[in-house]
Amino acid sequence: MPITKGYQQLVAEAMAQVTTYSVEEVRARLHDPQVQIVDIRDIRELAQGTLPGAYHASRGMLEFWVDPASPYHKPLFADESRQFILFCGAGWRSALAAKSLQDMGMQNVAHMDGGYGDWVKAGAPTETLEEQKAQREKKH
Repeated sequence: MPITKGYQQLVAEAMAQVTTYSVEEVRARLHDPQVQIVDIRDIRELAQGTLPGAYHASRGMLEFWVDPASPYHKPLFADESRQFILFCGAGWRSALAAKSLQDMGMQNVAHMDGGYGDWVKAGAPTETLEEQKAQREKKH
């Protein structure tokens, strides 16, 4: 069975329909309390580090965590006062994920173009999972 619409077309269509921020735009909003950065990469990719304050929601569970009717729902995603900015490794998965969440009715979602790869290339701040855990423990 031939593929009639490849990943490049899917990503291009998603990018045309979702709000896309550059690394610089996300970096400027990193500490904005109205923004929640969401790392949708696979758990194995997190060993490289993540964005400071990012919430990890793997791509495979994202729709289930967002939907209040799901037994896996995470209340964080019900906060309509926040904008959720998704990122992945290169910006492809996050574009597809943001479109999927928009299709579900979520309007306060966007994604970061270039993903973690471009974030690191830009010299933007990162943190390890251990540093992130220590920050969360300080708050509680």
